[in-house]
Amino acid sequence: MRNQDQRTEHHMLRREGSASEATLMALLAARTKVIHRLQAESPELTQAAIMENLVAYSSDQAHSSVERAGLIGGVKLKAIPSDGNFAMRGSALQEALERDKAAGLIPFFVAATLGTTTCCSFDNLLEVGPICNKEDLWLHIDAAYAGSAFICPEFRHLLNGVEFADSFNFNPHKWLLVNFDCSAMWVKKRADLANAFRLDPTYLKHSHQDSGFITDYRHWQIPLGRRFRSLKMWFVFRMYGVKGLQAYIRKHVQLSHEFESLVRQDPRFEICAEVTLGLVCFRLKGSNKVNEALLQRINNAKKIHLVPCHLRDKFVLRFAICSRTVESVHVQVAWEHIKEMAADVLQAERK
Repeated sequence: MRNQDQRTEHHMLRREGSASEATLMALLAARTKVIHRLQAESPELTQAAIMENLVAYSSDQAHSSVERAGLIGGVKLKAIPSDGNFAMRGSALQEALERDKAAGLIPFFVAATLGTTTCCSFDNLLEVGPICNKEDLWLHIDAAYAGSAFICPEFRHLLNGVEFADSFNFNPHKWLLVNFDCSAMWVKKRADLANAFRLDPTYLKHSHQDSGFITDYRHWQIPLGRRFRSLKMWFVFRMYGVKGLQAYIRKHVQLSHEFESLVRQDPRFEICAEVTLGLVCFRLKGSNKVNEALLQRINNAKKIHLVPCHLRDKFVLRFAICSRTVESVHVQVAWEHIKEMAADVLQAERK
């Protein structure tokens, strides 16, 4: 079991360009770490022999960027079936691990999501985390959207189990009023990340690189240079303050529940997933075809724009509160427009 003595850890926080980049960096670091460990235990093992058996895991609701990280990293990625609340649970992960280990595969990485893109569901860290700890798997947490909400105490219970994470990422440019691009990534042991990408050609060496006082960020990322993303975060934090940012998040959550209430009052519609933060998944009761027609009609009218998803076999519409200037009146106007478009679609269906 992994040593949990926090005194031995060397935490690191850095700025990436996006959550996709952070996931890839975490996966590549985990891949290098497990290769080095296995070769130390069995020197006869080649990197190619290890690579062909490595397998990573994520929920079937995880963002496509996790799958892309697996493709770029050259490792197998397996989707763990989510539960009725669209969350990855420990039992399903453990079952997959046992099956794959019996088949000679090497589990090494798990990507858990807090606030999935499809419906803002939350993987169960209190179940998944201890399994990753016991099995010595790198646990990366993708909280790209929902991470900003954790500045509010009432949402921090959604972080329970985060202590098991090896890396954690969220995007201030999604919901914290910071301009794109700005993605904050935390790593428990910075050496795990730096060692995976450390190259020291003569033309990049300098007299302070081994002093302990200078940090070479080129070892922590894909490009050699880095942007000063911290500066724009600092300006936003100074302008709004903690209370201002909390009020901003809370207002969006309140407006999403207002929209949810409007949907529930109309018997033609249904809510498809629990509304936790600023995203509402809803649809007309009926076929996928009628909902596809509704979405097309709404987006073609160009008054509002909705992005769909599939939850299991259902085609679902997503209403996201995400504008800095959105007010209750905008939600009301959007709902009236959606109802008007729905009436037209249903009428066309009856003909």
